[in-house]
Amino acid sequence: MEYQDYYKILGVAKDASDKDIKSAYRKLARKLHPDVNPNDKAAEQKFKEVNEAYEVLSDSEKRKKYDSLGANWKEYESYQRGGGAGQPFTWEDSGSRSGGTTYRTVSPEEYEQIFGDLGGASDFFRTFFGGSAGGFGGGFDPRTGRTDGGANMRGRDLEQPVQIALDEAYTGTKRVLHKDGKKMEVDIRPGVKTGSRVRLAKQGGAGVGSGPAGDLYLTIEVLPDSRFERNGDDLTVDVSVDLYTAMLGGEVAVPTLNGKNLMLKIPAETQNGKTFRLANKGMPKLSQANAFGNLYARVRVALPENLSKKEMELFQELKEMRKKD
Repeated sequence: MEYQDYYKILGVAKDASDKDIKSAYRKLARKLHPDVNPNDKAAEQKFKEVNEAYEVLSDSEKRKKYDSLGANWKEYESYQRGGGAGQPFTWEDSGSRSGGTTYRTVSPEEYEQIFGDLGGASDFFRTFFGGSAGGFGGGFDPRTGRTDGGANMRGRDLEQPVQIALDEAYTGTKRVLHKDGKKMEVDIRPGVKTGSRVRLAKQGGAGVGSGPAGDLYLTIEVLPDSRFERNGDDLTVDVSVDLYTAMLGGEVAVPTLNGKNLMLKIPAETQNGKTFRLANKGMPKLSQANAFGNLYARVRVALPENLSKKEMELFQELKEMRKKD
C-alpha cells in the first residue's frame, strides 16, 4: 500500500496539537475546496487527500494506529469496521462539494502476507482493538470471517465527514450517497451545526453471519462564511454606515442569509461598533420548528474620501466649533 504522509499533507509536525491540526486543515480546505477551484482536478485530488489526512489525525484512536502502523493502518481499520466487510461508498456533489472515502476488503491471503501468523492471540490486536485470546472484537477471527461459537455480530457504525456552506445550513440541503451501485438522497435539516450528525440506519459496516449492518453517521462541518459570524443559533454581520448617516441618523440595509436585505433605522450619533439586535432573523433552531436565533448588525462607520476643498473647510469649521464648546 502506498504510504500517505498525513502530517506532510497538512503541513504540520508529528507532535502537532489538535488545535494546530484543525487550523491547518481549515486553511487548506478553504484554499482547495472545489467550489473555489471549479473543474480543477488537481485541486480536487488534493482536497480529498487533505480531508483523508484530517479524518485520521483529528481522531485520537485513528492517529494512534497511523503513528504505529504507517501505510498498513487501513488494513486493521477495515477489520475494526466489521471483519473486513466494510462496503464502499462515494459522494455525489450537490451545492457545496464534499469528498468521499472508499474502504477495501482485504482477502485472507493478503491478511497473511501483511500480518503473518498472529495465532489469534496477538498482543497487537489486544492493544488496538481489544478482545480475548480467541480473536478480537468479541471473538471475531479476521482470517475466517467467523465468530467463536458461530455467533452473529452486528456491523460497525461508520462515520463520514460532510462539509456544507453556512447558507446551506440555513436553508437545509441534500447530499447523494452512492453505495453498491445505488443512489440514496440524504436530507440535511436547516439549523445544523458543526458536529451535528445525520444517522442512516443499516448503511454502515456489514454484519457477521446474519447479524444486522451497522449505521452510517454523517458528521457535519459548517464552513466559515466571509460575511456572517455564527454563535450557536445567532448570527453577527458587519454593516457599513456612512459618516453622515451615523451622525444624523437614518436607515441602513442589513444583509441576511435568505438573500434579502432588512432596513434598519439607526438613531443620530450612532457610534462605530454599536450592535443592533434583529430578533428571530438568525439561524433556524434545529430542535424547534419555526424558531430562529437573532441577527446582530454591527455598525462599521465608513469615513468619506476624496473630500472637496469646500468639504474640508466645513469639517475645519465644525472642528473649531467643537473646540469652543
